[in-house]
Amino acid sequence: MGIEPADRGVLPFDGLASAYDTWFEEEGKLAFAIEVRAFQEVLPSLPKPWLEIGVGSGRFARALGIESGLDPSIRMLEIARRRGIMAYLGKGEQLPFMDASFGVVFLITTLCFCDSPPDVLKEAHRITVPCGRIALGVVLKESPWGKFYQQKKQQGHLFYKYATIHSYDEVVRLLEEAGFLIEKVVSTLLQKPGKVDRMESPRSGYSAEAGFTVIVVGKNMN
Repeated sequence: MGIEPADRGVLPFDGLASAYDTWFEEEGKLAFAIEVRAFQEVLPSLPKPWLEIGVGSGRFARALGIESGLDPSIRMLEIARRRGIMAYLGKGEQLPFMDASFGVVFLITTLCFCDSPPDVLKEAHRITVPCGRIALGVVLKESPWGKFYQQKKQQGHLFYKYATIHSYDEVVRLLEEAGFLIEKVVSTLLQKPGKVDRMESPRSGYSAEAGFTVIVVGKNMN
């Protein structure tokens, strides 16, 4: 399945695709590299095939070797396709895939932009194999970066005015209610917003000071 027409309604990221993608080459370049390095800590144990929900312009997918991606923004998908990603048009709340289609579903800075995080996680649960995983990359509300983005939201920032940033406890609750159990947590980006000037190695476990947290969960088979 490729990109197909759909009644997408008003999608703010359609008009901001180029600006979003440019961030990774400019002010966000080092932060992005730090986040990718944190994900690389968990990739070897994750079963294929892989899908990223909210793939955007495909930056993370290409860097991490994620073959397929889904996004509601056709403009974002056009960029992702140029990066070699198998791109699907759609929303995480209604995934166009059969049950047990993927080994891992990635949600990287996506949960905060979902209309219904519980429905997205329920769908992710449906399309992963019984021994599959969900790998999330999140900015947490209690972190310096979470507070920074919440301030941006209040100021009407182009991207973050659409975001609902969750705390670690809220993310854990959402995951557990969707039928997942946490297996691994990795924290990184301990440098403050606007002061990222060196590469970081990720730390095992949760940290309230981390600007980016990777959470890997498996299905609760009980």
